[in-house]
Amino acid sequence: MRIGETAPERQNGIELTAPHNPPHADPTSGARLAQSRRFLFLQGPHGPFLATLGDMLRAAGAEVWRVGFNAGDAAYWPDTSSYIAFDAPQSTWPETCAALLRDKAITDIVLYGDTRPIHAVAVTIAKAAGLTVHVFEEGYLRPYWVTYERGGSNGNSRLMDLSVETMRETLAESDLDLPDTPTHWGDTRQHVWFGALYHWHVMFRNRRYTHFRPHRALPVTREFVLHLNRLLSMPFHYLDRQIATRRIVRAGYPYHLALLQLEHDSSFQHHSPFETMGDFLEVCIAGFAKGAPRHHHLVFKAHPLEDGRTPLRQNIRRLAAQHGVSDRVHHVRGGKLAALLDHARSAVTVNSTAGQQVLWRGLPIRVFGTSVYAKPEFVSTQPLAEFFAHPKRPDSRAYRDYRSYLLETSQVTGGFYSGGGRRRLMRQVVDMILAPQDPYEALATGNAAPRHQLRVVK
Repeated sequence: MRIGETAPERQNGIELTAPHNPPHADPTSGARLAQSRRFLFLQGPHGPFLATLGDMLRAAGAEVWRVGFNAGDAAYWPDTSSYIAFDAPQSTWPETCAALLRDKAITDIVLYGDTRPIHAVAVTIAKAAGLTVHVFEEGYLRPYWVTYERGGSNGNSRLMDLSVETMRETLAESDLDLPDTPTHWGDTRQHVWFGALYHWHVMFRNRRYTHFRPHRALPVTREFVLHLNRLLSMPFHYLDRQIATRRIVRAGYPYHLALLQLEHDSSFQHHSPFETMGDFLEVCIAGFAKGAPRHHHLVFKAHPLEDGRTPLRQNIRRLAAQHGVSDRVHHVRGGKLAALLDHARSAVTVNSTAGQQVLWRGLPIRVFGTSVYAKPEFVSTQPLAEFFAHPKRPDSRAYRDYRSYLLETSQVTGGFYSGGGRRRLMRQVVDMILAPQDPYEALATGNAAPRHQLRVVK
């Protein structure tokens, strides 16, 4: 302990460093010079996004460090002079993280997703030390946006505590024109490719990181095989999806959509009431069998990156047979959602971001988990059987105000995985990171930077 420092506090068994008053801690100081900023990057999306962001921050005058936890992290960070390998047992990560923040005089940490164990620990320590926590996530309004927030995302986002009325008041001076709703998920092929390459490095080049443990339950070898199979199966899945979608749309019966998610996704794992996706399937099919009119159908739409680790189709068929609705329940592989949404009566989900597309179309939606868009103005709270029988329509004006607020604040044009998407993202997000206020504060105080409007080329 240094002279003059007080004894460190402990929270949930984690030793917390005392705040060292980073130079940008006062958001009213007027200017937060990049030259005084020292960033520590943790794990990011697969691919070169973090390295590109680090280069841009260095160009602005900041100092950037990266902690890597496996060979996949190292492969996507070419600047070895700023790379810090964490190859010790993961039980020592809290102490290592606190020491890094102190010894490097870190002012900001940057990470992708705030719920994986190593990130949750780092967020706790950084907040206690008065540092700024920058969190990236997939876009709440996919696919042409990514999410940038401070402090937390999804169920930990500041959006959870903001009412639609507060958003309306903040938007009073805004004249943003909303772009058309996107019609596909995004850079799927690049995403799958970078994921497969990342897990290849972890499988075959991870000798140094003997203590590495993935934040997901499956072993890395299984993750790699799933990513590779997904990449190779894309043509077959596309054909299967097209046939199934055309059959449903042309059949002419009313149908409801169930929007599935990845069972291992952080939003499902940490912000839902279900242990497994099978539990959600059971609730959906039971509610549908009990409440839906007998001529209505139920369509389960898989996530675009569903890789087969969960036997969804088999489970859906089994549960539909148990409830006597086999001829009225269908499964469609991931991909474009628009064709199915255009003819749907309603949708149900745990907390999928695809719910935003449902609301944009003015369709009723029932949400079971914690979600940034689960506002009472436009998300139904009806019992599920009643919802399938007579779903209540959302307040579309309220949703448009909500969506406009997101586009003015945390949703940034671009993407993590394609070169073009990263270029669009970098043009704006670096200035947002260096700004003295987070996106929500900046809009509320009239200090928000101009936003790039998306133009979709068809």
